[in-house]
Amino acid sequence: MENKYLKDDIIRSSGVNPKKCMKCGKCTATCPSFDEMEYHPHQFVYMVESGDIEPLLESESLYKCLSCFACVDRCPRGVEPAKLVEAVKLSVIRQKNSNRLKADDVVKYLDEDIPQQAIVSAFRKYSK
Repeated sequence: MENKYLKDDIIRSSGVNPKKCMKCGKCTATCPSFDEMEYHPHQFVYMVESGDIEPLLESESLYKCLSCFACVDRCPRGVEPAKLVEAVKLSVIRQKNSNRLKADDVVKYLDEDIPQQAIVSAFRKYSK
């Protein structure tokens, strides 16, 4: 899919207006997955807004997001970065016509240090 159409599709499916972002970084500062992510929430917003989506499609950051919506709660402008991350992830799934994991595969990644929220989020994402 061409970048312009991909950008429009991601914005439409997420329901987010990335132009509202003032790049304050509060979303990134509150992100519990910050250390694990190559692209942080504020960078996702900026990259989608600028149309620089190709690096996001290949990024492991898509799968590091916990979908905890801490970034959404913290944003003073209501930008909702987590919804953009989810929309980019869905776009990857549609393009490749497959999901990254099956629900049964999640169990082998569990350990005692993983937060319950991540487990619930993973099952929600990968059981559809």
